[in-house]
Amino acid sequence: MDRVTSRTRQTDLPLTDGGPAPYRPGSAGYRRVMLAVFAAGMATFVLLYDVQALLPELVVAFDLTPARATLALSLSTATLAAALLVVGPLSERVGRTRLIHAALWSAAVVGVACALAPSWEALLGLRMLQGVTLAGLPAVATAYLREELHHGAHGRAFGLYIAGTAFGGMAGRVVTAPIADAAGWRWGLGAAAIFALACAALVAWLLPASRHFVRRPAGARAVLAGARAAVADRALLALYVLGACGIGTMVAVFNALGFRLTSEPYGLPVGAISLVYLVYALGSVSSAASGRVADRIGRRAAIPVGCGLALLGVWLTLAGALPVIVLGMAALTVGFFAVHGIASGWVTSRAHLAGVGTAQAAAFYAFAYYVGASVNGWLGGVAWSRAGWPGVVALASALLLTVCAMVVVLRRTPALTEPASGS
Repeated sequence: MDRVTSRTRQTDLPLTDGGPAPYRPGSAGYRRVMLAVFAAGMATFVLLYDVQALLPELVVAFDLTPARATLALSLSTATLAAALLVVGPLSERVGRTRLIHAALWSAAVVGVACALAPSWEALLGLRMLQGVTLAGLPAVATAYLREELHHGAHGRAFGLYIAGTAFGGMAGRVVTAPIADAAGWRWGLGAAAIFALACAALVAWLLPASRHFVRRPAGARAVLAGARAAVADRALLALYVLGACGIGTMVAVFNALGFRLTSEPYGLPVGAISLVYLVYALGSVSSAASGRVADRIGRRAAIPVGCGLALLGVWLTLAGALPVIVLGMAALTVGFFAVHGIASGWVTSRAHLAGVGTAQAAAFYAFAYYVGASVNGWLGGVAWSRAGWPGVVALASALLLTVCAMVVVLRRTPALTEPASGS
């Protein structure tokens, strides 16, 4: 078990049954955990999505088609997804905090290298490597929170973590695009890497070491047994599909949005388009609020609202008026992050109650999530090239209707604890 850092106050360490009690809301330890995880989420998603707003710039710089340009994001999410299947089980052996720190520092360094890439092929190779380095945080973050925080704070904590990822996703787009407009795409990626380095330093200072982590066997047989258990539960499977289709919608729509708004009749520069990504701030609020609502009324009651709002938002983007398009993107973002904020925490809670390794279940959710981002992000570029914006909306609608179907499955699956927690 990781040692407790000297920076954690003794008042946060009352003993129960011979061990420290989980951090409760309002304690100094709880605040340190949440600030650190928020910063870690920001860094991860700044680096993952910093190329999205730059896709039109990359098309020009490297003479690419829109579908090929989206590989700069899709390949990162694909390698991230593959790495999660290794990093999740590995964390059961080496601990949570060690992997979080390693992921943040190494990913920031690779981010600097991306800004210096000499060719399109080199940039793609580095983006693939960046996906691998980023895997440490999404593989273990929710497991760390479930282990270290009081169970009554899980919903709001998971929501705040997702809020950090939403804010990072926004910063990765809003920071890079204006700088790229002024100085080129390399400086845009460089700014994102510097931001991530600052976040990594903050996490190194704030994040308390694990106090409730218990090592599990990491042999091949144990990993395979854990994997079978993680895909045997009906509710967990529904959550994996929900995550894949939800993020697939977001990436497909936001990838194509840049191409739509740089085309006629809009003809906007990349820096101006980046302002649309400010709607991600609403996602930060939505995910944090949805966690608190889920703590009060249950996940099963809270999640359908976000699903319906996301679907409405996608359909609003069919309008030609720019303000209505932005409104639709805002509704999609709020709805998606409400769903994702609830679902990501639900995975570890359900896994714990079902006797499944929480990190392995979280890794499966994250694997499905990033496979969905990778495949559907690329499909969004294809849909735009072949059918324009109506094609993108058709793809997004199909994905969100699948999310709605998974919500029905979850509502019909028996809970493993009292109905109020909705597990």
